Formats: sequence, C-alpha cells, structure tokens
Amino acid sequence: VNQDHGLQQALDQELIRLSQPAINDAERVVIELPIRNVNRTVGTLLGHEVTKRWKGEGLPEDTINIHFKGSAGQSFGAFVPRGITMRLEGDANDYLGKGLSGGRLIVHPDERSLFVAETQIIAGNVIGYGATSGEIFLRGSVGERFCVRNSGALAVVEGIGDHGCEYMTGGRVIVLGDTGRNFGAGMSGGIAYVYDQRDDFDRRVNYEMVAVEQLGEEDREFLRATIQRHYEFTDSAVAKRMLGAWSVEVSRFRKVMPVDFKRVLNAMKDAANEGLDEAATLQRVMANG
Repeated sequence: VNQDHGLQQALDQELIRLSQPAINDAERVVIELPIRNVNRTVGTLLGHEVTKRWKGEGLPEDTINIHFKGSAGQSFGAFVPRGITMRLEGDANDYLGKGLSGGRLIVHPDERSLFVAETQIIAGNVIGYGATSGEIFLRGSVGERFCVRNSGALAVVEGIGDHGCEYMTGGRVIVLGDTGRNFGAGMSGGIAYVYDQRDDFDRRVNYEMVAVEQLGEEDREFLRATIQRHYEFTDSAVAKRMLGAWSVEVSRFRKVMPVDFKRVLNAMKDAANEGLDEAATLQRVMANG
C-alpha cells in the first residue's frame, strides 16, 4: 500500500531548491525563512542531498547558511552534516540536533524579546541525542536528558533539567547555568564542564562512572575560547558577564570526567610520549582499559 508522508510539502523541499548552488558546486548560499512548529526534522532532507553529493566529508563550514524565525517542531537540525549552519531565532521543540553529523545549530530568542533568556526554555528535551559531530549553541535553558548518547558533538547551553549527559560516549558539553539531578549517569566518554555558582553541583552528579575534577590550564583555555564563540553566535548576556570577570568566573566551573575514559586518555598520552607506534599504543590502551 502506498503511503503519503507529506514529504513533498516539507519545508526542506524549499531549502533544497534554494541550496542548489551549494549542493551542486559548493557555492555559498544564505537563506532566510519563517518556521512553525508543524515543520519537523527541518534540515534532514537537505542534509541527505548534501551527503549524497559530497559524501561523509560534507561541505566547507557555513556553505549553506540558513536563518529561521519562529518556533521549530521536533528534531530541528536532525542528522545535519558538515557545511550546513542553521540559526533559529525563536525556540524549538524536543530532539533538536538528534544525530547531528557535523553541522552547526544556533538557537537564541527573537531579538525583540524582553525576557531574560537564561531563565527561559529555548528548546525541549533530549537535545543532541546520538550526535556524532558538529556544534550546538543555545542561548537559554533546555529540558531533560541533554546530550544523551552524544558521541562527538560540542554543545553549549545555559541551563538543563535532569539526566544531563546520560550515556554520553564522546564530545564536549558546557553548561553555563543550573543542572538537574542524576548528571552523568552512564557517561563513559567525553567531557562536561558545568558552572557551579552555588557550590552544590556535587549533589546532582551520578558518580557511578564519573568523577568531578578541578580545571587544568587546557580546560580553562578551551572554556574561554568556546564561551567567546557562544557570545559571538548568540549575543548571550551570560557569556558576556562571564568573559568580563573571567578570572573569578572560571573558578566556578567543574569538570565531569568519566573515570575509565580518563585512564584510556592517560595511557594514550604516555604511549605517544614514548614514541610507540599505533599497534603498541592500542595494546597499551587495552591493557589500561
């Protein structure tokens, strides 16, 4: 039985049409469109066309640059590959960035909004689920299970609900505000940096597989550079405040590190310092895993 899923009426059909110079010849395109919450999985069909043409390598960053205004439905930016940047001026539903595969997603309130962005929900639950690479910058807070099963993406947000970084296996997460309970449950890889203004983050962590550490110099440099980018992309008042008093604010961040992941990284570092080849490095890692 033939089924009509309404794909011919999807917003992505317009995106594909407008992006033909980029899809065919890697020419940069800039697109501005409204979006509504009936528009789901926006960017996924477009990403499919990019991947068909350019394979796993995708396009150079920002080749397809899209600015939406409005409220996006579920799975905004799902599976979007490298070369596509999607900016949403408004808010989004659940599963934003699901399976993100190299693209960049930026979400911030409408520039005319009068509310304090970091106190409001900018996107729903399960943001960045199963993302493998790419970047997510969110000015505002989100719901539960942020970056669950993230395996390689960078994500910045200004507050999250419960179960943050659950089952995360890779990538990096920066939380510039409050977190809910059970943070890091089943987290076996990647690194999270959490702003702990009230010095109570320790009570919100699931310590079964992770430890909470102080920052090293590399961590501080990475945080400052990434928060600077967050400010440039979103005009975040939180980021601006932190950067303006960095020597004080950086001391309030906590690093969440999976214990076994740290042991593997240390084994790899030691092997590299000893000049071991790939096979010997792998043997060292397996012995320390």
